[in-house]
Amino acid sequence: MSLRWAYRAVDGTGRRVRGAEEAADPEQLARTLERRGLVLVRAEPAERQPGQSSVLSRFRTKAQVLELTRALAALLPAGLPLARALGAASHLVDGRTREALEGIRQNVERGESLAGALAQYPTHFSPLYVGVVRAGERSGDLDAAFARLATQLEREQRLKGRLLSAAIYPTILLVLGGFAVLVLLLFVIPRFAELLEGAGARLPASTASLLLLATAFRQSWPLVTAGAAGALLALAWGLNAPAGRDAVARLVLALPVSRGVRRDQLAARSARLVSVLLAGGAPVLTALDDAAATIGDPVARDELVRIRARVREGASLQEALGESALYPPLLRQLVGVGEESGRLGEFLGKAADIFEERTERTLQRLVALVEPAMIVGFGIVVGFVALSLFQAIYSVNAGSFK
Repeated sequence: MSLRWAYRAVDGTGRRVRGAEEAADPEQLARTLERRGLVLVRAEPAERQPGQSSVLSRFRTKAQVLELTRALAALLPAGLPLARALGAASHLVDGRTREALEGIRQNVERGESLAGALAQYPTHFSPLYVGVVRAGERSGDLDAAFARLATQLEREQRLKGRLLSAAIYPTILLVLGGFAVLVLLLFVIPRFAELLEGAGARLPASTASLLLLATAFRQSWPLVTAGAAGALLALAWGLNAPAGRDAVARLVLALPVSRGVRRDQLAARSARLVSVLLAGGAPVLTALDDAAATIGDPVARDELVRIRARVREGASLQEALGESALYPPLLRQLVGVGEESGRLGEFLGKAADIFEERTERTLQRLVALVEPAMIVGFGIVVGFVALSLFQAIYSVNAGSFK
């Protein structure tokens, strides 16, 4: 099985060369590079970034790609040659992103297209990014391509930031409320029970049931810990393994609570990707290809692949969307208007705006409902505990304390 390797090599003149290549192992990679007149110095899997977790690595990489995209969108219109603009942009980033940009610059100086050079670093540049750049090169408007990419990446960053901000308070409330309940179950209730039983009091049914729950929780903490660890492992599997991502994606679309908002979210994402690619001059089939490779959600990816196949067979994009159970009917209607007016990319952008706004409003309403529901839920739990303890205290007659 072939892997993609990020390598460093030197040519016959001693000049250092960076790049990425598919090979079964480093030995095969070395032989491939020797045929090009290069001597392999170092090779490692291109998908790995040692010393960083995958989540932090992806977050940092996306932030740095946004910075260099902004820089290129500003430098290219000023008349700076592409190679010099890449070299200048490399000073704004560091680590693996700078190495990737240096390798891209060297490949461009040797005559390779920028899109082809970017495609060698898939961990940094998505198929959408490469597709927009490729369309910009074909149309001779690379400046506008980077401007569109910068706008798209900034839009994605703002949307993720708003969603993260909305989730912070409920998460903090859940953690603190759960911790408070655990303290009550593990420490407060057992101490009160010991005091009251030592005084010869008979515990009310509510207090006895609460004490039984606390005792069972304390005795079964290894099982609880194992269950929590299993849940974390299942979450990690669901986020990283292809089969796990597919299962999670289908589960989210199957749940009544999340189905509607997820469909709107995927419609917005798909429409935005295709719109950006069409605006850059990409053909419809190519735009659907690149959007399917970039979308991330496996269900939406499969649906875009099916839609592309139908369009290739001669169906209109509106007809292909009409056969889809994933995307809302409004998207099909807007696509139909765009096809009839010859402004498909523009109407896809309008559809993306509509679905993004609808998704954000729905999530805000859900968060607005979740916060008081969590407060009321934890209030009921704490109130029940307090009431049980007060009932036990009041049940103690004065003689029990003499």
